[in-house]
Amino acid sequence: MQTLTRKSLLKGLLALALFVVANKAVAQSDMVVIEQMGHLIDDALFFSDQYVTPATDAAVYQSSSGWITSPKARELWDVSIGLHTNIFVTPQRDREFTIHNSDFAFFQLEEGTSATVPTALGNKNQAYLTGMLGDSEVRLETPQGINMQTVVYPYLQGSIALWHGTEIVAKYSTKVKLKKSNYQVYGFGIKHNISQYFKRLETKKIHLAVLAAYSKEDVSFNFLDIETDYGTLGISEINGLVDTWQFQINGSKELGKFEVMTGFIINTSDVKYKVGGEKGSIEEIMPLQQVLNTRLEEIYKTRVNYIGEASISYKFNNFSVQSILAFGKFVNTNISLQYLF
Repeated sequence: MQTLTRKSLLKGLLALALFVVANKAVAQSDMVVIEQMGHLIDDALFFSDQYVTPATDAAVYQSSSGWITSPKARELWDVSIGLHTNIFVTPQRDREFTIHNSDFAFFQLEEGTSATVPTALGNKNQAYLTGMLGDSEVRLETPQGINMQTVVYPYLQGSIALWHGTEIVAKYSTKVKLKKSNYQVYGFGIKHNISQYFKRLETKKIHLAVLAAYSKEDVSFNFLDIETDYGTLGISEINGLVDTWQFQINGSKELGKFEVMTGFIINTSDVKYKVGGEKGSIEEIMPLQQVLNTRLEEIYKTRVNYIGEASISYKFNNFSVQSILAFGKFVNTNISLQYLF
């Protein structure tokens, strides 16, 4: 019922816009165009979900690992800073999806009744879709993926030790350009050492810590820019915006200059989507970006992930080199060079 109400509202807004622009009553042909535009927006909504969701799921894994570099309690006001690099291998199952003519209300495949097209994580393969808007044909080339089997991006992470085995941790990356996409992550967390309450563990150089963290991931991709007799649509970019709350527990054992660590992570992510880019000329007739972004609320989702973590680090002087493997639905490797002041 809510979807029907939104569609009715959309049609009403379009009818009003056409009435104002034309300064005359809406003709039957205009009503047909309004209905067709509603179907086009439905198709864009379906395609958006299939195209960008694998990328937002992957972004959660990329931002989840590496928060705890060592569960060991540090001295008051100790400061560390590290350069981290995430190495994410995109799995084949999330690089493509299959579309059928029956999936669409406005578009149809130009050739055949089904086609395999890339997600945002996929390759450059494309298919052509066509539909009729009024008396004119609308032809769409499906968007390409980033065409990268391995995604690598750097970020900075730092921490400062407070009282009673507590640390404040923060991570930040500028907007990183990855071929046809951009990625940015930032967040903060609080870590607390709990092995300090078990002296037997401390004497054996076994360390335990828990962490609660919040992070924001923003992934954007080149999307659709369709030319019609009613103007360009101007939805050339789609963003996945992810808010993640994370809890984890890690344990480690010191072996000379090495430290071996394992951990378990649980996080929950609220995923939102929006289209953007330079607005098209169709905005003179109707606020298409606004309408699409309102409709995109229908595919907002919440993800819960359970992630394992394994790590080994080597310390020399005030430096530490570390490799962390996060695994679950995806696998992400985090390599870092850290310095303790």
